[in-house]
Amino acid sequence: MFDGTTTPPLVFFHTLPMPCPYLPERIERRLVADISSRRGRSSHDALARAGFRRTQHLCYRPACPSCKACLPIRVRARDFEWTRSFRRTLNRNRDLTGSWQEARATPEQFALFKHYQTSRHAEGEMGLMDYVDFGDMIERSPIDSRLIEYQRDGDGALVGVMLVDVQDDGLSAVYSFFSADEPDRGLGSYMVLDLVRRALDQGLDYVYLGYWIAETRKMSYKARFKPAEVLLDTGWSDLVDRPDPAVGSLPSSD
Repeated sequence: MFDGTTTPPLVFFHTLPMPCPYLPERIERRLVADISSRRGRSSHDALARAGFRRTQHLCYRPACPSCKACLPIRVRARDFEWTRSFRRTLNRNRDLTGSWQEARATPEQFALFKHYQTSRHAEGEMGLMDYVDFGDMIERSPIDSRLIEYQRDGDGALVGVMLVDVQDDGLSAVYSFFSADEPDRGLGSYMVLDLVRRALDQGLDYVYLGYWIAETRKMSYKARFKPAEVLLDTGWSDLVDRPDPAVGSLPSSD
């Protein structure tokens, strides 16, 4: 029993069942813990390795009653497969500069976020977020969270933002949004590739990409980044997929 002289334990609770946002006619339920305490902050990285994700001051993982479609996925950065397709994506975005920023919301970010939601996820609930909601998403983190802002070299225009959690074994892509006006750039993929390079630069092993759901295109694309591991009941295991012959060494980040 907690007596007030020691750090209180983490408390987990289940959310109420609700319709799944990814798979029709299925029910979603989550296991959630508040990590805003000292114990919670120190437990975050272990929770991430156990398949939990962070949103604001909460960590959660699926605990659906009759479905295990959502699998935590992470990319092994040290032996990442730099395919010809990925190299082309990097080349198409050579005019972008990415920089680490403090996790603070700005009107410029919010304008890009709203444009992204309108263009890519018009029917999603996040499109209803106002500036206060957006600020909570960016700033309300009890752990080491940062932003990467991507700007075009010529005019300095902000074209992409990624919210990243820094863990002891890797970088976790919490949420990203980008300009939908230049679809040929492949900005979503580019930001993941850049995060892999940054993990390598920092000597970290993994890039965490949230949950992989093979049955929905919105989440299945993550399997393109190889080699990847998914968390099963037996632990982290290789996500087996077709080998890609167009594999080379790490491209320069210059």
